[in-house]
Amino acid sequence: MKSFRAIWLFVNVLPVIHGVLAVSPARAQERVLVAYGGHSESVAHMWVGIEKGLFKKYGLDVKMLQVRTGPLIMATVASGSVQVVWSAPSSILSAASGGLKLSCVASTTNRLPRELVVQKEIRSLDELRGKVFGVQSVGGGLWLQTMVVLENLGIDPDRYQLRMRIVGDIPTVTQALISGNVDAAVLPPSFGDMARRAGLRSLGGQLEVPFQSNVLCAPKDFIVKSPDVVVRLIQGMINAVVLIHDPSHKEDVKEILKRNLRFSKSEDAEASYRVLRIMNTLGVVPNVEDWRRIQRIVARVNPTVGQVDLNQVLDASFVRSLEESGFLPEMRKKVR
Repeated sequence: MKSFRAIWLFVNVLPVIHGVLAVSPARAQERVLVAYGGHSESVAHMWVGIEKGLFKKYGLDVKMLQVRTGPLIMATVASGSVQVVWSAPSSILSAASGGLKLSCVASTTNRLPRELVVQKEIRSLDELRGKVFGVQSVGGGLWLQTMVVLENLGIDPDRYQLRMRIVGDIPTVTQALISGNVDAAVLPPSFGDMARRAGLRSLGGQLEVPFQSNVLCAPKDFIVKSPDVVVRLIQGMINAVVLIHDPSHKEDVKEILKRNLRFSKSEDAEASYRVLRIMNTLGVVPNVEDWRRIQRIVARVNPTVGQVDLNQVLDASFVRSLEESGFLPEMRKKVR
């Protein structure tokens, strides 16, 4: 029996890694639970993939589980409660510095459309000194996005004596900003629109920062045991990006955004759709330069992160296989 299983693995799993990527329609749906933190457009391609049946096309029944913060996501995956995470690189690096063995294989979010929204009495970047920013957790994804945007605006958080208040995910931070519980926040333009309609101010306008903000990762032992599942997850994500960029599916995607992000106004769904198209690209390979930048930023609050070997965290082999098989080049032809 063992020898039969070894032959089966050789015939059925290894070719997936090396480019034989066809999936039999008769294959039973394999369940995959993916944990995520930030509730925003950064995870919307997964919602699109699930609701439009794109993962099922590859034999996967994918479900998403929102977990409040990056550390809790890592605790969830360490416990074995989930197989895969869609998480901010900052959370991955912090977990890796603590000994959790993860491999990060692909990302579709490579540009960060964000704006700095502040209380109306704050009229310049210099007036941010000593102000309170809303974040989801220190060291998490929204914190990291905040730090990256501040860096792009030339603001040193330490020199400006900025304070970070843990509030919640982006919708919660937006409400905290509108109600005056925080002075400032870095938001996607869709949520920035809501805040500006409530009388708040945008400093620096809308920014598009080249930045790999979220990534698909899994424990190393899961990667070794189920490489075919990893490949099919990436394929489903890529299909979702193609659909997001297809104008004929615009209304479907807007409806998915409106429902999941609980928008009440159609203009917010429209703004969210624009953000989603900017964020998602088919340059899905883990970006080492982005990760080095992130590592430097996170090391400010967790010095052990600076010791993490990125070669032990980032695994580009799956994306390379999809390139070599012709799958990714063919998909790029479909993006308009």
